[in-house]
This record gives sequence, C-alpha cells and structure tokens, in this order.
Amino acid sequence: MESMRPSKKKPIFRVDSKLRQYLVNQGREVKLPVSYRDLLRFTFSIPLKDKFGKHTLWETVTYDMREWEFLRDTLVKTYAILKTEGDLSFTSHLDVARIDFCTFGNSHPFRIRIVNKINDNHDHYYIKQADASRIYGLELEHLLSPNRITFLTNYETLVEEHIPGIPGDVFSEDYLRNSNTNIIRFAKEFVKFNERCFVRLLGDMRSYNFVVNITPDIDDDFQYRIRCIDFDQQSFEGKKNLYRPQFFKENRAFVDAVVKYLDKDSIAQYQAEERTMMTFRLVSARYRVKELLDIMHDDDISQSEKINQLKIELADHFHELSYLRCRTMGQIVKTQLKQILRKSLALIPKTNGKFDD
Repeated sequence: MESMRPSKKKPIFRVDSKLRQYLVNQGREVKLPVSYRDLLRFTFSIPLKDKFGKHTLWETVTYDMREWEFLRDTLVKTYAILKTEGDLSFTSHLDVARIDFCTFGNSHPFRIRIVNKINDNHDHYYIKQADASRIYGLELEHLLSPNRITFLTNYETLVEEHIPGIPGDVFSEDYLRNSNTNIIRFAKEFVKFNERCFVRLLGDMRSYNFVVNITPDIDDDFQYRIRCIDFDQQSFEGKKNLYRPQFFKENRAFVDAVVKYLDKDSIAQYQAEERTMMTFRLVSARYRVKELLDIMHDDDISQSEKINQLKIELADHFHELSYLRCRTMGQIVKTQLKQILRKSLALIPKTNGKFDD
C-alpha cells in the first residue's frame, strides 16, 4: 500500500494569463480586500483540539492588535463577497470568531470562522494559495459533478466556501455500521464517486479528503452523497490507481461494503448511470468545458515523468493508443473524457457522439 501514496509535496503551479482570463470571464476573479499573505503575519499559534479533546491538524493563530483589527474588517467583507456578491448591508452583525491554520497539505490553508453576533450561529470559509491544478479541479467539480462549488481568486489568493458533511474517515468509523445506515445505498454512492474521480482524473481521494452528506428520504430511509473537499491532486500524479478511491487503504471499509452488498451487474449499472449523468452535464456546459480544457491543454500542472507514466498506464488500461500522443495532463484529461464518455455522448442526439473540439 505504500506505493499507493501520492507525492508528499506537490508544488504550487502558477495561474497563467489564459487561466486568469477564464476566471475573469466566469466571475471567479474579483478584487478582494485581504490576501493570503496578510494572514501569514500571525504572532503565534496554539494547537486546536476537537470537542473530544483530540488534537487536529489545525492550529489557532493570533495576531497583534493592529493586524487583528485589519483582518476582522477585511475577512468579514471577504465573506460578504463570497456569500452575497459584496452586499455589505448584512455585515454589521458579523464578526471573526477564530482563524485556524493548517500546515498539513499543499495549500497550507487558513480557515476563517464567521459568527453571527445576534444568534451565535457560525460559518466557515477558507483562504489558500492560488494553485492552477487546484483551480482546474474546482472548476471540473463544478461542471461535471452533481455538486456546485463557490470559490473566488485574486492574483495569488484563493477563497473557497466550506463544504459541509461528515468527514469520510469519521463516517467509516462511526456511521457505516450504524443500524440506521442504509449500507447498500452508501455502497452504490461509493461506486459512483469512484467513477467520477476516475473519469475526470481527480486523485488522492482518501477518506479524509471527502465528506458524506446524508439526506432523509421517504419511507424513513436515507440517501448519501460523497463530496470532494480537496482538489490539490487534480491530474498531477502518474499512477493510474491514485485516481481510483477504491485502491486506498483508508477506503478499505467502503470497498468491503461494495464487495459484500453489490454484485458485478449492479456495480456496472451504477457506473453506467454516473457516466450518463456526467455526459449530460458535459453537454449542458460544453462551451465552458471546452474553454477550460483548451486552456488546460497546454498548461504546466505536473511533471514530465508523471505525465509519461500516466499516459502509458491509461493507454494500457483502455488499449487505446491516443493517450500516447498526449504531452500534458490537460491533454490526458480531455482524452480520458472522450474515451470513457464516448458511448454516452453517442446516445445524445445533439452531439452525435462528437466531442472532438
């Protein structure tokens, strides 16, 4: 299983002019009152524990008074830009309750807790370093998954909404075997999630990099949705199986549930269902996807040895030589979408199976 671990340190890839213009066109690039660098000026930090007293990977940071007053004001305004398109009329009763910093992972994010002073309700959002591969991952999630993503950029700063849910590792330990959990429905969702990640080449979906949403349904039952929360490993790694959550040991309990409760035909059915839904999303947003992939086509978001390894492994997996002509990760992603979704595209009259552009 050691060989299944992704790179310990992925570099931050610069957002080039073409991707920046795409973000401007889509309303993602906006002027923000605070930057990632502003948050780095903290004076000291204290390890953050969860409600059970266990250490987390986060540290609560503190600032001198002058910095804190500046950050309180600008972080509330940034929250308003993210949530209400900059309408500041709602900010008078908002305040910054806490700022947490995480040294684990590639983007070294800050987590901002915003509190409503009237009713003490709180919300979170994140400020990170702008990384091109992560931005591609966020956009592809927004366009091709059943989930919408809100994020903003401003030069070297990336602001992301908080994605609520039960962390996958917590769900595995505390919920999976619960008597109220419909484990067959969850196994179905894991198959679909696994397929989504492989189709668009999103890597490192270990259990702590996604969350589980539980929705009450008719007949006192529940539906499940797995949502990615970490997009750093969008088409970066060279090993094919790093893009398939089923191969991570951290997801073993989920894989065991699939094997125990689903037969081969059911798995194939759920995979086909997810590919069909991804195809409908692709066709619906075809021009935006095309614009994104055209930019990604020539962008530098990985390393040559990883690109060569991945295209060879995928060519061997699908018995398809077109992968071998790819020179970048963007070209591999586009080839992957064509390869896996081609049959579904052919069934949609308006496309006639074509996605050549």
